[in-house]
Amino acid sequence: MNDESSVFTEVASTERTGLGRRAVILGAAGALGAAALGSRASLGSAAAMPRVVTPQATAAGPKKSVHLAGTDGWVSMPANSPADPPFFPDSLAPDGFDTYVFGFRDVTGFTAEQVAATRGKAQISAPMLAFDEGDDITITLSNLGLLQRPDLFDGHTLHWHGFVNAIPLFDGVPELSLSVPIGRDLSYFYRARDAGTYMYHCHFEDVEHVQMGMTGMVFVRPAQNKGTGSVPPGKYAYNDGDGSTRYDREFAFMMTELWSAAHYRDAHIQVSDWTDYAPSFWLLNGRGYPDTVAPGGDPRSPAAGRLQYQPISSLITCNVGETVLLRLSNLGYQNHAMTLDNVDMTVIAKDASLLRGRDGTSNYQLTNSVDVGPGESRDVLLTPTRPGEYLLYDRTHGLTGNGGAAGLGGMMTVLRVGAPGAYGPQTQPNT
Repeated sequence: MNDESSVFTEVASTERTGLGRRAVILGAAGALGAAALGSRASLGSAAAMPRVVTPQATAAGPKKSVHLAGTDGWVSMPANSPADPPFFPDSLAPDGFDTYVFGFRDVTGFTAEQVAATRGKAQISAPMLAFDEGDDITITLSNLGLLQRPDLFDGHTLHWHGFVNAIPLFDGVPELSLSVPIGRDLSYFYRARDAGTYMYHCHFEDVEHVQMGMTGMVFVRPAQNKGTGSVPPGKYAYNDGDGSTRYDREFAFMMTELWSAAHYRDAHIQVSDWTDYAPSFWLLNGRGYPDTVAPGGDPRSPAAGRLQYQPISSLITCNVGETVLLRLSNLGYQNHAMTLDNVDMTVIAKDASLLRGRDGTSNYQLTNSVDVGPGESRDVLLTPTRPGEYLLYDRTHGLTGNGGAAGLGGMMTVLRVGAPGAYGPQTQPNT
């Protein structure tokens, strides 16, 4: 039994005694809540969280492992967003926060007590995951339950959207595989065969759980990065064979919408009619502009303030002449056309497939606006030639606001281009 499993031993043994489901859930809530209160100090002593989870191979072999936890929590939409009673701000929200969410957290390497302490502290968007082509990957998912809604016993799953799995068991669709009940762990196995930009989400009650925030991104980096006979080692988006997908810096964006009324209803034990879907906020990596350009943070650090549980910045920075890779993924329910003024963009891949014909002919697309539909991804290259600040935003201007507020907001960020040498080498995506 691994360390994290021991957190749930009492819950599992209670189920075997035949107690009612609700009693089990409420008992788990008390036990895990007590563990969380008793382990704040140990969480504070952990190392700073990376923007992107890129686990290293161990001495035992090339296998890589990640541990994620599913739970609920509270986040903050942009300051000065207008009130929409009773839905926003939520009257149950703790100080500094205003919106109820579900989400995943990275708990890789945590002790059992530290895993339990993340209950009620969901992150949106979920941690970005990056692996190398050929990696064998094990991802353990722990379901910590919902602190705000102990009456619910929702399972959680990991579904790698668009990814070819070895067997249906690891696909995360509950009807074909398994879901993880509260107080349990499940380890998924993936083999990263095809380079590209993917995404992951919970597929249990997926319309609700995706809207509530259980969405994240996955990158598979190509073997070509190590060099081939004709292409030197470097950073490439795909195995292109000619170096045409080389880049210097990369930035990734999970595009979603947030319907305040649905989030309120989930917190207040009410049911949403999803045919009434009417989002109030449009987000990049769980934030609306101007929060999108605020620095990234650590979800374990209260010093991060109101964006503590939205730790991924969307600010793009580079030097003149550098090539930037943008990874765009849409797990919202609307189409989005991301536009960049005064800088050309080249779409090199759609849905993790390089835009190249069977005879090798390039079908790359030069544009200033990239359409991304629900469930789709795009890989885009750009090379700015002049210093300055450039807006990257949804072309539908009604989606560049915050809950109806005047001025710019929503699905928007900034590309900041410095003179040569203004920005040092990038060590992690989105930094």
